[in-house]
Amino acid sequence: MDKPILKDSLRLLSSLGKVTSRSMFGGFGVFIDDTMFALVVQDKLHLRGSEETINLFKEQGLEPYVYKKRGFPVVTKYFAISPESWKEPDLILIQAVVAFDVAKKDKEKQKTAAPTRIKDLPNLRLATERMLKKAGITTVEELRNIGSVNAYKAIQQTHSNSVSAELLWSLEGAIKGTHWSVVSAETRQELRKQL
Repeated sequence: MDKPILKDSLRLLSSLGKVTSRSMFGGFGVFIDDTMFALVVQDKLHLRGSEETINLFKEQGLEPYVYKKRGFPVVTKYFAISPESWKEPDLILIQAVVAFDVAKKDKEKQKTAAPTRIKDLPNLRLATERMLKKAGITTVEELRNIGSVNAYKAIQQTHSNSVSAELLWSLEGAIKGTHWSVVSAETRQELRKQL
C-alpha cells in the first residue's frame, strides 16, 4: 500500500527527531513525541497545514486529504506534497518543521481548551451525550451545575433500560475531569447515599 513512500518519508523526516508511524485514516500518521504532523496515505506524503500555511498550500496547487466517515466526506488539514517536491528534500523538511510546530501548538491548545460538548468530557461518549440530552441536560455547564447524582436520576427517569452504577462514576469523573476508575470508594459511597 503506502510502504515505499512511508519508508522514504520516515527516513527523510527522521532528521527532525525520533519519528514513528501509526495506522490512521486509511494510511499512516507520522509522529514526533506523540504529535502527529504528517500523514502518508494514497502513496503520498501529506503535511499538516495551519491557517497561515493552508492558503500557501492551495496556491501551490496542493490538495487536502479527504476521507469518508459514515458516508460523508471529511476534509483534513493534511495536504499532499507534489511528487516533484521529492527532488528538493530540503524544502520538504522546511515545510515539515512548520507542520510539526503547527501540530504542537494545536495539541497544546486542545489540552488547555475546555470541552464544549458533553461527549468530549472524560469517560463520556456520544451515546451518553444523547442520554443526557433526552434527560434535558444539553451542555457541559448544565451537567456540572446539576451534578452527577441528579444527572444520573434524570437519565434513570427517561431511559427505559436499567442504568448501571458505573454510569454514575463516569458522570462524577467527567465533572471532575478524571477517569471514572479513580473515583474513590468514599466518594462512591457518598454518591450512593445521595441516590
